[in-house]
Amino acid sequence: MLIPHDTRIALDTVVDLMNTAPESEPPPAGTGDGPEDGLADIPALYAFAERHHISGVGTLGEKDLTAVRDVRDRFAEVFAAPDPRTAADLVNRLVAAAGTTPQLTDHDGYDWHVHYFAPDASIADHLAADCGMALAFIIVAGEQERLRRCEAPDCGHAFVDLSRNRSRRYCSSRTCGNRLHVAAYRARRKEAAG
Repeated sequence: MLIPHDTRIALDTVVDLMNTAPESEPPPAGTGDGPEDGLADIPALYAFAERHHISGVGTLGEKDLTAVRDVRDRFAEVFAAPDPRTAADLVNRLVAAAGTTPQLTDHDGYDWHVHYFAPDASIADHLAADCGMALAFIIVAGEQERLRRCEAPDCGHAFVDLSRNRSRRYCSSRTCGNRLHVAAYRARRKEAAG
């Protein structure tokens, strides 16, 4: 599946945004406490915007933080949608609410690309429009099943499976995948020894 560079960046942003949600991470071992929200405060929102090179952010406040968390929840609904029609409806509502205004731009040293958000849009509308259109690209391509959650029992992170045969099961083969493979190997060894 050929994915344009800008769409890939937007998909990475969606995944990172979704993985800031407390329910996307397991509670720390041995504690009753749940994980913290990766967007717990305004500085965390600024850090997210900087990490993803989100332009024109301006001054952010509590209203922006609440709105971005709401967009994050809407993206999670798209990933959990049982079929393409449901996913499309969710994306359509998300993008329409953002007031999309597609326009070509070549700012900050980047080549020509499309911004789907209106000029001076809030950070939440920026994310909803650009990232929502990236999700729309996946749905239009008939690839909704690529929008996944990690199958590791103690994880739950979102990821987009871009493997050729759609076989990726874990958010990271180095962490979750490797950890589960090692655990299965040790279980087999223990069973064989006992």
